[in-house]
Amino acid sequence: MASKILLVFALVAFASADKRPPFSYGVPQSTEEDSGEESAPPKYEFQYGVKDGYSGVDFAHGESHDEDETQDFYTLQLPGGHLQRVTYYVDGDDGYVADVTYEGEAHFPESEVSREAPAYTPARPSYGYPQ
Repeated sequence: MASKILLVFALVAFASADKRPPFSYGVPQSTEEDSGEESAPPKYEFQYGVKDGYSGVDFAHGESHDEDETQDFYTLQLPGGHLQRVTYYVDGDDGYVADVTYEGEAHFPESEVSREAPAYTPARPSYGYPQ
């Protein structure tokens, strides 16, 4: 009997020790970080590129962003062997302005003249006993 009472007291102590915050569906409480101060405008810059002579892969990408001004470029090698370079900028609400240029000349290998497939004629059926 004493063990049952001890078990009940242990469960009550365990349940009362759980101090989880109550669930609330209201507006989140503001912290000192949210005290009306706006964060600094984003500012970053990056650039990378890959050029592999063995496989022929050639591309690059770069971007810089400072407040409302964004400048970006990317370069990629098209199947014909020439490069496409896209440069654009966005200045606030003025919109997106892009400039697309191509470097080099496309070269495509001569393809084999296509031949018509021979007309299909099914084999003639033979009726009789196998030989």
